[in-house]
Amino acid sequence: MNKAHPKTTLTLAGFLITLLGAILFSTKAILVKKAFFATDVDAVTLLTLRMVFSLPFYLLAAFLVSRHGASVKMTGRQWIYTILVGLFGYYLSSLFDFIGLQYISAGLERLILFLYPTFAVLINRFFFAQIIQKNQWLALLLTYIGIGIAFAGEVRLDAGNSQFWWGSFWVFVCSITYAIYLAGSGRIIPRIGSNQFTAYAMLSATVGVFGHFLVTNGNIAALTHRDTVPYGLSLAIVATVVPSFLLAHGMKRIGSNNVAIISSIGPVSTIVQAHYFLGEPVFTEQIAGTALVIAGILLLSWKPQKKVLEI
Repeated sequence: MNKAHPKTTLTLAGFLITLLGAILFSTKAILVKKAFFATDVDAVTLLTLRMVFSLPFYLLAAFLVSRHGASVKMTGRQWIYTILVGLFGYYLSSLFDFIGLQYISAGLERLILFLYPTFAVLINRFFFAQIIQKNQWLALLLTYIGIGIAFAGEVRLDAGNSQFWWGSFWVFVCSITYAIYLAGSGRIIPRIGSNQFTAYAMLSATVGVFGHFLVTNGNIAALTHRDTVPYGLSLAIVATVVPSFLLAHGMKRIGSNNVAIISSIGPVSTIVQAHYFLGEPVFTEQIAGTALVIAGILLLSWKPQKKVLEI
């Protein structure tokens, strides 16, 4: 069991690597919103572009893992489990998230999505019989109160948006499916390794996304449109591949608990970027709600929760 967290000391290099990864991940919502504003691309096509441009990097990662003897020979059951978890986490979660971002602000999307650690705790409690401590119950309460306050402010500002509730619903579902992915990955990663799991899970998700695109669209030319390709490439490299490897490296250096705490910068980063790059307003309820959500996540992450927060 001691091998599960070989380094948990917070170093400056580990902190900066993790901070950069969390900030880059938070650019996803900004890039998606800008793509929707600037082009007529739909959610499935944009998601397909993201995954297609990410694919070569994860193929290379899978190849390097297998060549360097770091890979574990996986059983048929582990292959099925990894594929299903990958489809659930990267395919369905991303699809629901992109659909929701068509209708709500980037700031609200990040706050709702940030419920996933609390859902992961509840999944582990009711499906895997893990006990919830008092500080975790308090963390859940703070997080949901924070979301409620921020949501009330968004309702006040977005009352005229007929699709507001629809978009919020899809991002909420995304946070649940991503929590399922986290709870599931926490059980397979110790057996096959994080790099091997991430590479194969991403590959299976890419197949799922591309299959969805072919069924619902089928027009391959849509993936080569000059207006949408830059957004797909940016989403793949800046908001997916680079931060995923940065956070994985951060976990090796400082442990998953420290990574979870530092990653709490995500909602703040998204809100600031949304204000400056998308012109989204910053309001009192949003600030108060964000503070409570981050406080809840910090409290939830303060004690080791490897199986919940490993990505």
